[in-house]
Amino acid sequence: MMPAVRIPIFRSLTVVALAFALLLPARQVTAQVTAFRQAVAESAARDEALAEFYRARAFEGIWTGSSGRDLARRTALLAAFSEAGSHGLPAGRYDPEAVMVQLRGATTPAAQGRIEVELSRLFLQYARDIETGVLVPGQVIAQIKREVPYRSRLETLTAFEQSSPAAFLRALAPSAPEYTRLMREKLRLERLLAQGGYGPTISADSLAPGATGQPVVNLRNRLILMGFMERSATQSYDASIQLAVQRFQQAHGLEADGVAGAATLRALNVPLANRLEQVIVAMERERWLNRPRGSRHIWVNLTDFTARIVDNDRVTFETRSVVGATPRDRQTPEFSDLMEFMVINPSWYVPRSIAVNEYLPMLQRNPGAVSHIEITDSNGRVVNRSAANFAQYTASTFPFSMREPPSAGNALGQVKFMFPNPYNIYLHDTPAQSLFARQVRAFSHGCVRLNDPFDFAYTLLARQTADPEAFFQARLRTGVETRVDLDDPVPVHIVYRTAFTTVTGELNFRPDIYDRDARIWDALAAQGVAVRAIGG
Repeated sequence: MMPAVRIPIFRSLTVVALAFALLLPARQVTAQVTAFRQAVAESAARDEALAEFYRARAFEGIWTGSSGRDLARRTALLAAFSEAGSHGLPAGRYDPEAVMVQLRGATTPAAQGRIEVELSRLFLQYARDIETGVLVPGQVIAQIKREVPYRSRLETLTAFEQSSPAAFLRALAPSAPEYTRLMREKLRLERLLAQGGYGPTISADSLAPGATGQPVVNLRNRLILMGFMERSATQSYDASIQLAVQRFQQAHGLEADGVAGAATLRALNVPLANRLEQVIVAMERERWLNRPRGSRHIWVNLTDFTARIVDNDRVTFETRSVVGATPRDRQTPEFSDLMEFMVINPSWYVPRSIAVNEYLPMLQRNPGAVSHIEITDSNGRVVNRSAANFAQYTASTFPFSMREPPSAGNALGQVKFMFPNPYNIYLHDTPAQSLFARQVRAFSHGCVRLNDPFDFAYTLLARQTADPEAFFQARLRTGVETRVDLDDPVPVHIVYRTAFTTVTGELNFRPDIYDRDARIWDALAAQGVAVRAIGG
């Protein structure tokens, strides 16, 4: 906390009278108050929220007076500004030293009125940045559909004026444990950067147990600095290095075979500054999700190819997932919604994009193609393929719908999990099980496929039926499409985190498969966010 700085700036007739009653004629006091209020009114007029706030206060100030509350607000605000860099915010946007200079230079009532409004404007900017993010996500990347929980600027300023200043400012940052863990890791990496970072890169095509030489020494030193290995003088790729490599691989989503192959060495050689950028982006993403996630929620991290059920910040179920492929039109969007039901033995209603872009050309070549798919007209009647002339249609004029009936080979498998949304994204089973064995699993048209969908269903149903497996299997055996509502709908968060922590604090990194974090970092940097190195 910065030391309190007392600046004699006046906020009301009462304060002015107390300070100057023995020094100034009443007419001069009134003139100064009028000049202050007029400057406040003029400065706030350009901003509807500020104008309404100050109008309700008869244009009295909340920052620039000599009262104890004004002093407490100034002190708390300057202290918050001084910590902005720790949160990965554009610290130059609210430079406390510059604010101090402005305050000291405000020697007339009119100047004091102008800095009064400017402090409110800076406060609102800081509050928006730390509470809900520096960026508007959808403006940076169209596939981020997240509804950021913005608070009214007037509501923010009014609540602050009525609250304990320091406590209010502290409560603005996300309270999620993940944000706290990321911030702690950011500060650790910044200290390490000040000490020289990870050291020399590892020049080798591959390193395996038994190897020796300078590349092994560089590997050892990097693993030590990264925290995957205790200090050691070994110069050969021994069991301690192999174990450290396995730990590194696990934390980076790589096959944990203990061999530093090409993919592992690429990840090891990523500069520390780049890792810091990933952490700062992850903190910004946390601010976009600054709302209760739900004591039970489903967390789908696209970069990690996993879907988890989380209860009170503890993962109670986890399964591998397949997500949207890397072309822009197939990438899985990011958003949050509420899972309301599951469908056992689902039909697959073919998305129009697939019907016209993939199936229509096949039907034009051979009307009997994809024979397992029903083609129906606008009245729901099945189309006689042999009588249809598919060649007459284009992607824009194709008048039919397509549906795959329930079956074990259905594209959705035997169960899908629904959280109705305008993007037609859901979680589901799949007959294409071989894809789950791959390290990178970006193959779908956008929906999220689950490796263990039945167990996922049992975990969700366990809260509403004594024997969830028997309940599920009985409906599955009928072969009939069956909707099962969840008694307590579960929030679903589809996220994209290339940097994240475990509940015990271990920092993990994943590749930027959709190139989203790189674009977010560029946007943050354009706003003044920077990687920093700190001592101590």
